[in-house]
Amino acid sequence: MASEVQPATPIAITPDIAANLRRLRERVDAACRRAGRSPDGVAIVGISKGFPAGAVVAAWQAGLRDIGENRVQEAATKIAAATAQGARPRWHLVGHLQTNKVKTTLGLFDILHSVDSLHLAEAISRAAAKPVPVLLEVNVSGETSKYGLRPEEVEPALAQVRALPNVDVQGLMTVAPLVGNPEKVRPVFRRLRDLARSLGLPQLSMGMSDDFAVAVEEGATMIRIGRAIFGPRLDLLEEKRPQTE
Repeated sequence: MASEVQPATPIAITPDIAANLRRLRERVDAACRRAGRSPDGVAIVGISKGFPAGAVVAAWQAGLRDIGENRVQEAATKIAAATAQGARPRWHLVGHLQTNKVKTTLGLFDILHSVDSLHLAEAISRAAAKPVPVLLEVNVSGETSKYGLRPEEVEPALAQVRALPNVDVQGLMTVAPLVGNPEKVRPVFRRLRDLARSLGLPQLSMGMSDDFAVAVEEGATMIRIGRAIFGPRLDLLEEKRPQTE
């Protein structure tokens, strides 16, 4: 396993989604070479939160086959619009899911990354007509601002969730702390990888625009990338715009 990440040319933040995807794939390929793994084992999930359906369509046309959303309500409108324009990616829910939105969610998404409690898993199983692919969210860093099971809770929770008839646990997910140096979160990714391996779970959703290379080196099978594909979020740019009367 690589001990450090080599400096890389920053991904250009431009409206050219196809060019950003090419640059991103080059960096994923490089991280895989450092770790001695195949890029085929890493799915890029484009996070389209705050972007219109047209951005999803452009990413689909550029070859991106996995799209993630944080909010169920935003996703419902966007999925319908993107589908109408011919884009049919695999849709991932990566944000926190409330139990009162489970029924709506099941009709929209193909996989749920953020199952953070037995209570939520039970609600999913009751509402589903067939097994739903899910990942258990783990709060590896212990930050109080984040959702997720504590690492020591995962094994007993997994045993209970696996007993539910309509939940298919495929792996684990985590959100690493936001830091300036990605090397500082390598232990977070490594701990999640080791936990997944000990439990026989193949999928690892970890790594975002600032730290995905480290996550890939530590075994990520899904990386969640927003800004490095789509550019700065439109809603954040609006918030920063000077207010005038």
